[in-house]
Amino acid sequence: MRVIYALGIRNLKVFVRNRTALIFNLLFPFFFIFVFGEIFRNDFIENPVSFMLAGIIIATVFESSLRVSSNTIDDMTSGFMKEVLVSPISRLSIAIGQFVSSAVVATAQGIIIFVIGFFIGLRITSPLTIIYAISAMVFVGIVFAGFGLFIATKAKNIQTFQAVSLAITMPLTFLSGAYIPFAMLPDVLKWVGYFNPMTYAVALFRAITLEKTHLPTSELINEELAFKIGGVMIGPMEALGILLAFGIVFLLLSTLAFIRVDFSRMNRIKDDSIEI
Repeated sequence: MRVIYALGIRNLKVFVRNRTALIFNLLFPFFFIFVFGEIFRNDFIENPVSFMLAGIIIATVFESSLRVSSNTIDDMTSGFMKEVLVSPISRLSIAIGQFVSSAVVATAQGIIIFVIGFFIGLRITSPLTIIYAISAMVFVGIVFAGFGLFIATKAKNIQTFQAVSLAITMPLTFLSGAYIPFAMLPDVLKWVGYFNPMTYAVALFRAITLEKTHLPTSELINEELAFKIGGVMIGPMEALGILLAFGIVFLLLSTLAFIRVDFSRMNRIKDDSIEI
């Protein structure tokens, strides 16, 4: 536990000290509110501000959890990771510490936007909703931090990681309904979106934030908080199960990849990437 705590505090300090990145990471989501705000105003959405904010918050957690995973590459190439491995700490503990710390930083960003949201129209009636919302952020952060760590261990240098993560985050985010209502997507893209784990993360978080998890699945489908794929209805609990399955798979894959990576070659890989 001390390893997880230490890595979490370290990455959180790095996040806070980079004030320029912190400011832009917080301002960027509100840019999307300004750009896409009007398309969320329709007869099916009661509170368009809360609806869109919920999508943007969880999209920020998703993108941040992947972005923070790039710190793993910095740790590898700087030699910090090799120094950690000299200590009597298992690689499994270090891997867990890496994606938990990524989830902590991602959740911190989500909470900040969540708080700011109260000043621009976000409405919540129950204190329990805040607890559930933060829990959902942590859960989504951990799920996709495992995904980010897997990419980081395979990429092995920051340039490759940035290119791959950008190619992944943009389609997953825009096909999830976070920025553009899912109903507005063409049928072909909707089917692509059904295989997108972010689609269910967005729907689940919105159902929690809008305090509608108690509604029947049929009503949630009308409000784009659940989905009907063929004859199968996917409500909040089913969405939670899908994310859990996705998270378990990538947490296992990222942990195995991290355990097997050869850190002794990381500095050489970094130099080769610069020469190219």
